[in-house]
Amino acid sequence: MMNNSNTNNPAGIPAVGLPGKAERRRARNASIFEASLVRAAITQSFRMLNPVVMARNPVMFITEVGAVLTTIITVYDASTGRPGLVYNLAVLLILWLTVLFSNFAESLAEARGKAQADTLKRTRQNTVANRLRDGKVTQLNSDELQEGDLVVVSVGELIPGDGEVFEGVAMVDESAITGESAPVVREAGGDRSGVVGGTRVISDRIVVKITVSAGNSFLDRMIALVEGAVRQKTPNELALTVTLAGLTLAFLMVTGTLWPIGRYFGIAIPVPTLVALLVCLIPTTIGALLSAIGLAGMDRALSANVLAKSGKAVELAGDIDTLLLDKTGTITMGNRQATSFTAVNGVDSRHLARVAMEASFGDQTPEGRSIVTLGQSILGGEAPSETAEAEVIAFSAQTRLSGLDMPDGRQLRKGAGDAVRKYLADQGGTIPGELQAIVDSVARKGMTPLVVAEADRALGVVELSDVLKPGITDRFMRLRSMGLRVVMVTGDNPLTAAEIARQSGVDDYIAEAKPEDKLQYIRQEQQKGRLVAMMGDGTNDAPALAQADIGVAMNSGTQAAKEAGNMVDLDSDPTKLIEIIEIGKQLLMTRGALTTFSIANDVAKYFAIIPAMFLLAIPGLRVLNIMGLATPGSAILSALIFNAIIIPMLIPIAIRGVKYRPLGAEALLRSNLLVYGVGGVLVPFVGIKLIDMLLSITGLF
Repeated sequence: MMNNSNTNNPAGIPAVGLPGKAERRRARNASIFEASLVRAAITQSFRMLNPVVMARNPVMFITEVGAVLTTIITVYDASTGRPGLVYNLAVLLILWLTVLFSNFAESLAEARGKAQADTLKRTRQNTVANRLRDGKVTQLNSDELQEGDLVVVSVGELIPGDGEVFEGVAMVDESAITGESAPVVREAGGDRSGVVGGTRVISDRIVVKITVSAGNSFLDRMIALVEGAVRQKTPNELALTVTLAGLTLAFLMVTGTLWPIGRYFGIAIPVPTLVALLVCLIPTTIGALLSAIGLAGMDRALSANVLAKSGKAVELAGDIDTLLLDKTGTITMGNRQATSFTAVNGVDSRHLARVAMEASFGDQTPEGRSIVTLGQSILGGEAPSETAEAEVIAFSAQTRLSGLDMPDGRQLRKGAGDAVRKYLADQGGTIPGELQAIVDSVARKGMTPLVVAEADRALGVVELSDVLKPGITDRFMRLRSMGLRVVMVTGDNPLTAAEIARQSGVDDYIAEAKPEDKLQYIRQEQQKGRLVAMMGDGTNDAPALAQADIGVAMNSGTQAAKEAGNMVDLDSDPTKLIEIIEIGKQLLMTRGALTTFSIANDVAKYFAIIPAMFLLAIPGLRVLNIMGLATPGSAILSALIFNAIIIPMLIPIAIRGVKYRPLGAEALLRSNLLVYGVGGVLVPFVGIKLIDMLLSITGLF
């Protein structure tokens, strides 16, 4: 497998199809208040005034109801000539601005996602497909392809749809998806057979089996997901929404009691003033920005080249405790190569090489082909040729064996040591005593031993070498510093697994793992109350990816893996989970920071409004007017104006998120209280005082 270095495109072919990673990162770093996005968000802000839409956000729904009530009262007062029209108009205007600013925050976050979707739509091409049916090739539009169709793709042609390589091997330019210029190998069989429509074949010829019908392709789903039109709320978000609704209800009851209290003291409190008080006291700031924070989380995931299927998946990433990584293709480069044959006593090494070659003729994986290549280099002109009459015994995750049944009755097998021992035991054969020593010796070197058997006899071992992906050890150190436990899952024997685990620096490993073993391990971790993330690329990883709280599938993997996971890493980089977790933690930190700031705001607004409302009837409340606000009218309007303008000022933080720092829960809480708690109290004191001074200058209040 080619590494993802920035090598030149060998075919000299420009990237096509999807916008690359660099383009998406530029889009993420572009101005949040880009003119086109702002225009779209403003239009959508007015459309969202529909009460049915607003009811999804209890805090802002109450604010809108208060704005409507104030509007009715203002119109009535104006028609009857009652005093206080200017004050009522000011309250009315500020309330509607508060609602619109809230809608604007959510609309702007949605607009950013839809802008990316529009870019994808513009770049989607209607590719011509060469469909192979009954031995004949016919051309048709890619939109006409159906699931199960076979298409031929040659050098320089675009792959017309999502699928898996059915036949052949080729270099594919996936820079349109990953943003990296290095081509990758895509081949029939194994875990690197998945291809995506819109990428280009730059060498050889492959036959692709379409696995997704038109309209449901990877690109189509990506467009639908990034539009963010419908996003389920996460558990934490739902809990926060319920909390905000409870606070809103409590303050609604408190505000409702102020009118009779005012009557008792001989004060007629205007309804617009009560509405203003309610809007200032309920957590309107976080209520207005809550949806924008969640939508922005998915947007940031996509900018990091991770396709998240839901906002819940992004947020859960911030709470992950345990990470399971498949070894082959995830921790290691994956395409292991045969480097030597070691025969047991009494077996000629050339005979071992011949049988290993024959057992690998039906194996189209890189490992199988490397065994054939090594055998040819050793045997030269004596190397056997393929026999069409032989029956291929395909590898399966359960048997962990493959081979051929030859026409002359010979049964040739190769596979993991324990699997071959079981096979030989079933055949009534014997296992040479030195075989296990050879297997252990190969495994201790961090290499993979494959045992070769002929009929009921083990002949020796093929040594497969694998290498770690660059920088994997440092990345695992970062994951551990974030409190994650990293577990490697592999089908290798325990000795090989132990050596790879030592080299890579994982915390634990599961050797000789079958699909059901991975699934069982995840369930055990979840029963202990832990949140588990699983990364994998093969079909045998699909059950574990589906069971895990976060299932991240490699884009280079099979379609089954990508369907099972709730995230797809477009770069096929196993260490990408670091970015995913940081995005999830950033999402949680942003929500916590703005919630702290919103609640702290209420303290300052309380000291601004309550003394102003009862100052005439209860002169003793003057001591609470610590801000020295001029008049009751200016105090109330100052708090209300500040409440409205703070929302758009916090939109950049909601969408970009607070800066992530790897802190513990205690340190994070202390930081939030100091920065956003204390700041949330001090900023309103300053802001309300300045606004009050400006209103006093006008002389209207």
